[in-house]
Amino acid sequence: MTVSPDQVSLGVLVAAVDRDVIDAAIAACGVGAKRSDGKLPPRVVAVLTMAMCLFPDDDYEEVATKVTGSLSRFGCWDASWSVPTASGITQARKRLGPVVMEQVFEGVAQAVATSDTRGAWLRGWRLLAIDGFEVDLPDTAGNVEEFGYAGSGKHRSAYPKARVVALAECGTHAFLAARVGAYATGEQTLAQELYPRLLADELLTADRNFYSWDAWDSASRTGAALLWRAPANLALPVVRVLSDGSYLTVLINPKVRGAGRRRQILDAAMAGDQIHPEEAHLVRVVEYDIPDRVGNGTGELIVLLTNITDSDDAAEELAAAYHQRWEEETANDQLKTHLRGPGKILRSRLPELVHQEIWAWLTVHYALSVLIARAAEAADLDPDRISYSRVLRIARRSATGTAGFSPSGLD
Repeated sequence: MTVSPDQVSLGVLVAAVDRDVIDAAIAACGVGAKRSDGKLPPRVVAVLTMAMCLFPDDDYEEVATKVTGSLSRFGCWDASWSVPTASGITQARKRLGPVVMEQVFEGVAQAVATSDTRGAWLRGWRLLAIDGFEVDLPDTAGNVEEFGYAGSGKHRSAYPKARVVALAECGTHAFLAARVGAYATGEQTLAQELYPRLLADELLTADRNFYSWDAWDSASRTGAALLWRAPANLALPVVRVLSDGSYLTVLINPKVRGAGRRRQILDAAMAGDQIHPEEAHLVRVVEYDIPDRVGNGTGELIVLLTNITDSDDAAEELAAAYHQRWEEETANDQLKTHLRGPGKILRSRLPELVHQEIWAWLTVHYALSVLIARAAEAADLDPDRISYSRVLRIARRSATGTAGFSPSGLD
């Protein structure tokens, strides 16, 4: 589908990132402008930080010059101002701090898909995925101390890396929540902080790397539906075979160590008796093969776990829904390959600014995802049918302006 330039601009950010959300984040973090006539007040710095993620190849001054028109529409620019210096913008970013942009993202990121969004639902559940990715950072002492390298010695990564784990809508690719940590912080650790965000009308898909008893227990207690790939070494005794070929099993808490007690739990499940959720969970197992793509005559067995157990005829639907998980891989690619650029590192040389930049980066991606979803709905298309690269090019082209800029006295 073709998206016209009048549908897109840095006004994308204006529409998706309400000015009141930015002001509320600034107030909550206590970083409001100290003087009414001060240069680069926090609201403008927040918008500029997002613009820097939209134009990763440009230096600070060029970005500021490009987006003055959009800043005017945002109510943050006057024709009499002059372009700020790079050092001035850096100092302003330091004053803004690492938390404001996280608060902005939290303030705007909400479910995007509607009932009309194709590929976003299974029955009444909104399809979500959880996944992680790494972000290369400038090789500075502060970034190394805060985030660390991947590997060590001769096998050490060229740059320090941040780790991000995020929840995304499968249908729209919009990131709805995220956590940022050092490279040494595992994906499961960061993911554990996201599970309490789940809602009862959501279905979370996850790869086998995310499974643990604690993770499943935390996520299932929210009331959300779960559809996770099981790790290869997980014992899955058959409790009852269902008519669609799937079967029920019990996931037993590893803290239940006695063989006798574990047998009692399994026997209770087979008898249809209640099992205590602190000791075990009754789940459905869906197994199916993926033909080998190399052609050596073997296939890969996929084993899925789900807490959707009240329908005897759902295996095919669940298997198809699980493969929507790969939509978050598409979101990660949009973020890293298209929005940031392949093989490129972030621009921030200080760890507090790395955090700020990552949250601004996620916010810009969210804004573009909203735009694509709404355009897809208007055309009755799956959002996958709209070219992210094309929308990004139009957004960059439409966001540019030529006026001078020195935002003082904006509040």
